[in-house]
Amino acid sequence: MAVFGAYGHTGRFVVAELRERGHVPLLLGRDRDKLLALAQTRPGLEARQASAEDPASLDRALNGAAAVINCAGPFASTAAPLIEAALRAGIPYVDVAAEIEANLDTFAHFAEPARAAGTVVVPAMAFYGGLGDLLVTAAMDDWTSADEAHIAYGLSSWHPTTGTLASGTVSGRRRGGRRIRYTGGRLEHHDDALPTLDWRFPAPLGPQRVIGEFTMADVVTVPSHLAIPEVRTYMAAKAAADLSAPDASAPTAVDERGRSAQTFVVDVIVRSGGTERRIAATGQDIYAISAPLAVEAVDRILTGRTTTTGVASAGALFDAPDFLRALSPHLSLHTPATDHQQPANLT
Repeated sequence: MAVFGAYGHTGRFVVAELRERGHVPLLLGRDRDKLLALAQTRPGLEARQASAEDPASLDRALNGAAAVINCAGPFASTAAPLIEAALRAGIPYVDVAAEIEANLDTFAHFAEPARAAGTVVVPAMAFYGGLGDLLVTAAMDDWTSADEAHIAYGLSSWHPTTGTLASGTVSGRRRGGRRIRYTGGRLEHHDDALPTLDWRFPAPLGPQRVIGEFTMADVVTVPSHLAIPEVRTYMAAKAAADLSAPDASAPTAVDERGRSAQTFVVDVIVRSGGTERRIAATGQDIYAISAPLAVEAVDRILTGRTTTTGVASAGALFDAPDFLRALSPHLSLHTPATDHQQPANLT
């Protein structure tokens, strides 16, 4: 199982998760020194240097791999070359990209090639994009369509990695500094000020001020397979302030798994007519949780527990409720009451 960007913050979590599940990770990356340093602390694992700018190096790196998990951003630079290499190798590709534009590119450019190759490409199989999509899909249950989906991120804090900051810079540059939202069944760019509101998250977080239209990768993954014309995402204001702070610091490990003290609640509401359905997930460390999400996805792909081939989001490819249950060692699921929540009333 190849991990590109294995020495990065999320990559290390993915490598550890693979080993815990009995897989033998193949360590891939662009920086030879970082790659070798990681390999020295992981006896018995092979390291292969490869660059997204060198297709031949990617082909050599993926030789013999059963699948590849791309953890190396900015994904605007790495996703397409890695997907192309995975297609040449005939193996599944999964990434943890939160970059909206990179995920759109994956759906736009690789749907047909991946389908023709009979393999699977899964973008945004991570905390942003993948988890929200699974929760929305599970909440939909037997509904074939809905009017709105609201995904609120309640983070106790946000210490961004250098990769997160770099990816955000690339995305901002690609959209010319404008913001993006999904409304009326399509993505649109805008320059409006971001609205705020109070969101009543379930325990342990409780009521929080959130920023509306703080748009994340869910606006790509959810509409890719669900008929919901309004998909809105929200971010706890405190976490958003942490992200943009000039002195933002990287996460600090507080346990033996390397997780930070950060906790999160992802609260999802879907509406159809006058009916609402709600589900929430709580856990620790948004970067750490991306590892079991990505590795569970690869496990299911390799064991044939999928619904399609080609490019697909988590909710489209997997049995969402069953997938979420499989994450029970890492996530707690709740179905809170919805009668008090009015997420569309922004102020």
